[in-house]
Amino acid sequence: MKFNPTSMLAAATVAAVIGALAWGEWVGWPFLAAPLERALSATLDRRVSVAAAADAGTPGARGFSVRFFGRVRLVASQLEIAAPAWSEAPHLLRARDVTLDLRYIDLWRAHRGQPLHLERLSARSLDASVERLADGRASWQFGPERTTDDAAVQPMPFPRWGQMQIANGTLHYRDVPLGIDVIARMSLADGEAPAFRLSATGHYGQMPLKIEMVSAGLLPWVATETPHKAVALSVNASVGRANLTFKGSAQEARRLTGLAGRFRVTGPSLAAVGDPFGVTLPTTTAFRSDGDIAKQDDTWRVVIDDATVGASHLSGTFRYDAGRSVPLLSGRLSGRKLMLADLGPVIGTTAVPAATMPAARPASVAAASIARGPGKVLPARPFDLASLRTMDADVQVELTEVDLNTEHLEPLRPLRGHLILAGGVLTLGELDARTGQGRLMGELRLDGREATALWNANLRWDGVQLSHWVRQVRTKGLPPYVSGRLLGRALLQGRGRSTADILASLKGTLYTELREGSISHLVIEAAGLDVAQGLGVLFKGDDALPVQCAVAELMATGGVFVPKMMVLDTSDSAVWVDGSVSLAAESIDLRVVVVPKDFSPLTLRTPLRVRGSFAKPVVSLDKAPMARKLATSFLLALVNPLAALVPLLDPGDSGAATRGAAGCRDLTERAAMRRAPVASPPR
Repeated sequence: MKFNPTSMLAAATVAAVIGALAWGEWVGWPFLAAPLERALSATLDRRVSVAAAADAGTPGARGFSVRFFGRVRLVASQLEIAAPAWSEAPHLLRARDVTLDLRYIDLWRAHRGQPLHLERLSARSLDASVERLADGRASWQFGPERTTDDAAVQPMPFPRWGQMQIANGTLHYRDVPLGIDVIARMSLADGEAPAFRLSATGHYGQMPLKIEMVSAGLLPWVATETPHKAVALSVNASVGRANLTFKGSAQEARRLTGLAGRFRVTGPSLAAVGDPFGVTLPTTTAFRSDGDIAKQDDTWRVVIDDATVGASHLSGTFRYDAGRSVPLLSGRLSGRKLMLADLGPVIGTTAVPAATMPAARPASVAAASIARGPGKVLPARPFDLASLRTMDADVQVELTEVDLNTEHLEPLRPLRGHLILAGGVLTLGELDARTGQGRLMGELRLDGREATALWNANLRWDGVQLSHWVRQVRTKGLPPYVSGRLLGRALLQGRGRSTADILASLKGTLYTELREGSISHLVIEAAGLDVAQGLGVLFKGDDALPVQCAVAELMATGGVFVPKMMVLDTSDSAVWVDGSVSLAAESIDLRVVVVPKDFSPLTLRTPLRVRGSFAKPVVSLDKAPMARKLATSFLLALVNPLAALVPLLDPGDSGAATRGAAGCRDLTERAAMRRAPVASPPR
């Protein structure tokens, strides 16, 4: 065989190259550390260092090696990626004893602009500092910064990963748009039985945050076009004033894509539950809720099996769409019982404990806003009008029972309505409540678009049986103090920043009348201070006087209600009331006059006065008429003891009583004509 030097040289060269490659793969190409650092730094536009010199001489240190057979495998005693120039963080990532596997196909896709996929990453320790600014710049975006120049290179998207194992990890995550600033300790064992554990503390907005989380693997940070397999997840967290436990699964971490599972939420108020999500919910007493939750894209779906607010028990099905320009909460609220006292803080009737106030608002400020001074009882806590403009709502309300927080009135059974919040205007429409065998209907509206709220009420009630609605405890066999069918209407409007402000500015009308009614005979005689007839009723037993007419029409201006007519007419007497009730000053000044229709031999009849504040009303007699009557009786007694009875004789005033009754009947007839339906025109 003829010797060919060229062939021999080529074979030697190939053998040398193969040998060099084999030797390089065997030793791990240690001399490529510096070129790799430069290449990665140029690609990421960020300083990258591997196998720090300080570790090279450390006994047991893994040093640096990289192998290219089948895939790229990087092993380094240390890997550090610097933070971007605008960041004050010491670094983006620093890991020790790192093993990183990359497939060539993933590197090619990353070169074409797709997110880099890390097939496997393991580290003995990992320290990361991740942040995003208000302008959208994020430390996980590599490459040149985005500019307004169309030709500018777009930042590299955040990497994704397959398997990951971290013995001891620390993550500082700061996201200005989301209002998150937390430090987390974590560990991840990825294998046949993967487990990820995380313990985090920090803040979400102005609210303190604490999270304990365990999952069957690490959730990807961002969603992919191909949905990631759902990972089993359990969470125990406190955010602000709310506490949350969750057990279920999710597909992605940052936006909680594919979240589904069972939850329990507790807190000092229902509003505390809405705070972390930016959802406007009312301030209430202590709250607890159990149910199912699911999230896909920007839509949350919640099914509440049982929500306990104080002594109230509610349930419901809701959908919250956060992807709209204005988020929308829709669904149905139901429940077997709602105690009005549990919703007291919503309108300020109950002082809000300091623990339920947002962190940004000191308790001293809250207390000062509630208190209006001694003797004041109307709720004065300012409305949170800004929260009405952060979202919209469309919720059907259907409650089996609403307790009115008083033992004297029957609950509403049931109550239905349609709650709509749109553009800062909160409306409870299609209101239909049953009580005392009658109905309450109408609409309430709170317009929060301006600095002060505008409140409107258009309410009607009909067929309310007073003997059923008002609890009247009497000895067996005696008739109720008052009975009959109550109907009426209220058209009122007010403006202010609290319930007290609105009530103090009310204007409008309130009309109500009693039909087919009766009233205790003893009550009428006692109101007229008719001693003789009162004693007669006591001896023979109380009976029910038929009410021939009973009507009240009040006009409101500047929070002051003045009776245009307030009359009750019976066969025995006529009673009317004049004066005023001021919601602005929280004061009462009413005079009750009883005019008999028959003769009474012994009476001290004089007007009753109801005066004072709402906190301390005082009932008294009009002293001047009584003093004149008693003085005359005393002087006549000096002449003849029997003559002392003359001033106490009351012949009655049937004329005045008749005129009052005629006015009462005229008003009820005119009201009936206004309520009569208009006949449809003939076809």
